[in-house]
Amino acid sequence: MDKKNLRGQMHNSMYHQIQKQGYATSVDVLQDIDILKKEDYESWRFGRVPYLEQVCGGNLHLLSDIIKEMRKYAAKNNLKPSWTCYHGWGRNKQSKLRFSKSSKESIEQSYATHYITNSMLYSDNV
Repeated sequence: MDKKNLRGQMHNSMYHQIQKQGYATSVDVLQDIDILKKEDYESWRFGRVPYLEQVCGGNLHLLSDIIKEMRKYAAKNNLKPSWTCYHGWGRNKQSKLRFSKSSKESIEQSYATHYITNSMLYSDNV
């Protein structure tokens, strides 16, 4: 898939997430553009996978480009970044999940940032 087509799919994913729920997430974008399978996402949430990047299709450069493009889209559309802590599901409810092999804080924060509309900033729905 070329970068232009991928960018279009990412923008489409973020647009539809914003319309549907008022915010967009990296894990939803990755699923929408077929980089992350739903069953792999669930395995990560249940703690069967040590970090999300391990089960994503594509290389780390591609994943980095996707996260950067999400930030650009958010800035262009006046979406506000909102960091979200991801915890495991099931018996792993207390454990904070890792996104990257390196566990570098800036990378972890990039994956865990949700982009929300101004109207969601003051809503009880988040």
